[in-house]
Amino acid sequence: MMSCDAAMSIRLPPECETPLLERFLKAEAMALWTVRSARLQDVPPNVYAFLRQHEEDEQQHLAQFETMIGRQPRERKRLPTVPQQWPALAVQLYGYESLGLEFATLLVMLRPDLASIREDELVHVNFFEREILRILRGEAAAAEQARVSARAWWRKLPRTVDRYLEGAALDPYRPVLAERILTILEQRFRTTGLFKGMTSDDDVDQA
Repeated sequence: MMSCDAAMSIRLPPECETPLLERFLKAEAMALWTVRSARLQDVPPNVYAFLRQHEEDEQQHLAQFETMIGRQPRERKRLPTVPQQWPALAVQLYGYESLGLEFATLLVMLRPDLASIREDELVHVNFFEREILRILRGEAAAAEQARVSARAWWRKLPRTVDRYLEGAALDPYRPVLAERILTILEQRFRTTGLFKGMTSDDDVDQA
């Protein structure tokens, strides 16, 4: 896989395991809340069915990380706000699942016993990628909405990646890890066609 090959060229020391586990605890909690929020939106029937299974996967992952770390993530009083329109929501889910896949790949370098979590993340990414392709091949208005949403989401991504890579143990590796993650996600977005037809690719490249 492109994702795995790129990440495996970076060798992280054992001291990076704890901060990566802590980031994953937060990320899995956010993924669970986001999926719950997404299920409240008007999504296609097949997507709703998948989100139900997705929620179960995230609950299992979260419980696993809680056991390893010995604590629970901070509870939220409200579910996160997600786009109400399916094309925009699909982009957000696809983007964050793709980001989660990259961090799962990094984590498996240090914890090969967690490979099943990466496999689950890959299933999630592939599902939403197929949905993105369906949207882009469908009605022009929906396809345009997805592309505009992708561009808006992409502009926020570098700050998100930096937050995910916080921690003294990760400091020496943050620039190269961030560059690899952004490069891989940009390639995903371009390959699916989410960046096709943009009037200014410079904005994307400089995000």
